[in-house]
Amino acid sequence: MKKTQLGLAIIAAVPLFSSMQAIAADTSAQEIEKIQVTGSRINRTDMESASPVTIISSDFIAQSGYTSVEEILSTQTATAGGSLGSNSNNGSGGSATVNLRGMGTNRTLVLLNGRRMVSSGTGADSSVDLNTIPVAMIKSIEILKDGASAVYGSDAISGVVNIITKKDYEGTAITAEASQAAEGDGTSSGFSILHGMDFANGNLVLGAQYSKRGEVIQSDRDHVDPGCSSFLPGGSLDGKTPDGNGGFDPRDECYDFTTSSYAQTPNELVSLFSSFNTEIDADTEFNLDLMYTRRDSNQQMAPQPANIDLDASKLDSKYTDQFIDDEGNKPDTLNYRRRMVDAGPRIYEQTTDTYRFSLGLEGMLDNDASWNVDVTYGRNDSVDKVQNSIHAGNMEDDIYANQDLWFSGEAIDQSHLQDAGIMYTETNKGGNEQFIMSAGLTGVTESDLGYAVGIENRFESGFYTPDLVTQAGESTAAQQDPTSGNYSVQSVYVELSLPVTEQLALEAATRFDNYSTFGSAVTWKLGATYSFSDEFMLRSVVATGFRAPSVAELYSGNSGSFDYLTDPWGNEQDAQILVNRTGGEDLDAEQSESFTFGAVWEIADGLSSTIDYWSFDITDAISRINVQEQMNACYAGDQVACDSINITMDGDLDNMTSALINVGSQKTSGVDFNLSYRQDMFKVALDATYLLNFEEDGVNYEGNIDPNYGNYSQLKMNLSVDVNINENLTALYNAQYIQGMDGHDIYADGDYSTDDVIYHNVSANYNVNDKLSFNAGIKNLMDTDPEYMSNGSDMNTDASIYDVIGRTYFMSTSYKF
Repeated sequence: MKKTQLGLAIIAAVPLFSSMQAIAADTSAQEIEKIQVTGSRINRTDMESASPVTIISSDFIAQSGYTSVEEILSTQTATAGGSLGSNSNNGSGGSATVNLRGMGTNRTLVLLNGRRMVSSGTGADSSVDLNTIPVAMIKSIEILKDGASAVYGSDAISGVVNIITKKDYEGTAITAEASQAAEGDGTSSGFSILHGMDFANGNLVLGAQYSKRGEVIQSDRDHVDPGCSSFLPGGSLDGKTPDGNGGFDPRDECYDFTTSSYAQTPNELVSLFSSFNTEIDADTEFNLDLMYTRRDSNQQMAPQPANIDLDASKLDSKYTDQFIDDEGNKPDTLNYRRRMVDAGPRIYEQTTDTYRFSLGLEGMLDNDASWNVDVTYGRNDSVDKVQNSIHAGNMEDDIYANQDLWFSGEAIDQSHLQDAGIMYTETNKGGNEQFIMSAGLTGVTESDLGYAVGIENRFESGFYTPDLVTQAGESTAAQQDPTSGNYSVQSVYVELSLPVTEQLALEAATRFDNYSTFGSAVTWKLGATYSFSDEFMLRSVVATGFRAPSVAELYSGNSGSFDYLTDPWGNEQDAQILVNRTGGEDLDAEQSESFTFGAVWEIADGLSSTIDYWSFDITDAISRINVQEQMNACYAGDQVACDSINITMDGDLDNMTSALINVGSQKTSGVDFNLSYRQDMFKVALDATYLLNFEEDGVNYEGNIDPNYGNYSQLKMNLSVDVNINENLTALYNAQYIQGMDGHDIYADGDYSTDDVIYHNVSANYNVNDKLSFNAGIKNLMDTDPEYMSNGSDMNTDASIYDVIGRTYFMSTSYKF
C-alpha cells in the first residue's frame, strides 16, 4: 500500500466542523446562559466537557452543497466501515445510515434535539434512516465521539449524533437548489420554505422541504468494468448453453449486469416539520416538535438470476441424453440457470412514512434548578416492492411443460411469463414504533456541584412481513420468514459534575436500565478536565456501555442471504452461496468499555488545537459465527464446525444456517487531531483521524478494505479554507484525503492495494443584499475516479467511501424576508 507523504498529508483533507473551543469563543460576547451539550444532561454555562464533541453548522452545510444528513456525515473522519447512502444500490432499501468508528450503524445513537429517533427504513430496523430528517430544519449537528450509555442508554457505544433543529426563528426563508453530474445525469433538485413568527406568547416555526434525486447507471461511467455473470439471457443447463439446434455447448460467455444497475439511486422526499415553544408562566415553558417525512425511493439491478434444480426424469430424453457421463449414467437432477431479461430489470421500490412528535414541559425552581417532563412518539410505516420478480415454482412447472422453448436459447415473450404466473411484483410491509416518557431535574448546588437525575420509560416494536411467495420459498430470491416483536425498558440515571479546584473538574454518571427481554444493565462514566492555564487543558473519560438486542435480532425468523463464500468442496459454481440467517430470543446485551484522553490548546489568538486518543472494547457482541471458517474446518474433518452451521462433512450446504449469538468482539483505537485558525478574513481547519487498530473476532482490519466487512483506512483527513473576500462574497475550499488500503480477492486468491485519494471541492456564496443570496460550487473538482477493487461488490469499488459519480455541479439560492 502507498504510504502517505508528509507534504501530501498536510494539504489533503476536509473538516466539516467547528471545534468546541472555537464555538465557545464565538459566544463569549453574548449573554451567558445555561445550555446542554451533547454527552451530558447537566445544564452548564461553558461548552467544554471531558468528552470530545464536533459541531457542524448549518452555514457550512449550505455552502458545501450538502442536501442530506447522510452526505454530511459520510465524509467525517470518524466514520469507517461503510454505511448506506445514495450510492448503495444492492440491499439498501433506500435507507441512509451513519457508522462512527466503523463499529456498526446500530452502535451509533442518533438523537433529534437530545431525544431518540424512531428506527426507520423498511421494517423492524435497528438504525435511524437519516433521510427522514430534512436538512432545512437543521441548526447544527453535534457529534459525540465517545461512549455515552451512562447518559443515553443503549446503542451509544461508538458515539452519538445529535441533530439540533431551528427554534425561536422569525421571518421566512425560501431556498431552491439543484445539482447535476458533469456527465449530464444524476440531476437532482430541491425546494424548502421555513417560516417563524411570534405566536401565543411564544415562537412558532413551520417548515416544508421537497427533494428529488436523479439516477445514474453504472455502465455510464468509464471506471466501471463490464460485469461478468454466469447467468445468461438464453439460459444454461448444467453449465452448458443452448446451441440453437436442440443441443448444448460449453459456456464461453458471461452477462454484463452493470447496464441495468444504478450507481446513484433515485429518491423523492417530502418533509413537513414544526416547533412551538411558549411560556405558560414566568417559570414554566411548553414545547412541541412535529415532523413527518415521506420517502419514495428506487434501486435497480440486473434482471433476476433464476437458479432451479430440475428433476431429470421429467425432461425429454433428447436433452438428458446429452448429459450421460462416461459410465453411461443419466443425472438425477440438472441445474438450469437463466438471467431473466425477458422479464426486465429488478426494480426495488420503497414508500416509507415516518411520523414523530415530541412535547414537553420545562421550568425553573426557586433554587434555580430546572426540571423537564417529556413525551416522544415515533412511527415508521413502509411498503417495499420488487417488480419483475420470478416465481421459481411456477417457472419450474413451465419449463417441464415447454422444454423446447426454455432450452432454445431464444428470448421468451413477456406475455408468456405473465400468463404462466412466472412474473410477479413482490410486496413486503414493515414498520417500527416508539413511545418514550421521561422526566429530569438538573441544577447546581451551593457547593458548585452540578447534577442531573431522571427517569425514562421506553417502548419499542417492529415488524416485517415478506411477500407470501417469499415466505413459501417459491421465489428465486431467498426464502424469508416474518419478523414481529416488541420490548420495553425502564431507566434511572444520575450525573454529577464537580469543580474540585480552579484547575480540576470531575464528571461522573451512572444509569440503570431494566429490559423486558434480557434483564438489566448498569453503566457508568468517569471524566475529568485539568486546566493548566486558560490556554491549555487535559481531558479524559473512561466509561462502560451496552447495546440491547433489537427487535430484528430477537424475533427474526429464517432469512436467506447470498453471501460471498468459497465452497471448499467445489460443489457451488458461484461465489454467492445461500446462508439461512436466524435471530435469537435468548440474546443478551453487548458490553463495552471506552477510554479517551486528550488535550485542548489555545496556541495563540485565533489558533487552537485538540488531540484525543480513543479506544473501544466490545465483548459479547451480537454476531454470527464466521461461516467461511466453519466451512473450511468442516471440510478438514471437524464435526463440531459442521454442526455449528448445519452442514454435512460431505459438503451438503442446502441447510447452511448462521444464527445470531453473543459470540463476537471488537477492539479499536486511534487518535483524533484538529487544528483551526480563525481571523476576520478567513478560517482554516484541519481534521484528522489515525486508526491505530481495528480488531473484530480476533482478525485485524486496520488499513484494509473488503466488500464484506467494509473500509478501515488508517489515515483520513479533512481540510477546509473559508475566505471572506468582501462583506458580500465568501469562498470555501474543501479537501478530503483517504489513505490507501490493502485488500484480498478470495476468488482470484490475490492481494491488491488502493492508492491514496484526495477529493477537492470548491464553492462560493454571494449575498446580493440582506434578503437574497446565491451559492454555487463543484464537488470532486478534479473528477477523481474511485479506487479499483478486484473483488468490489459493486462497480469494482466501495461506493460507501469512494465517489462513483464524478465531478458534480451544484447551485442554490435563498431569499429571506
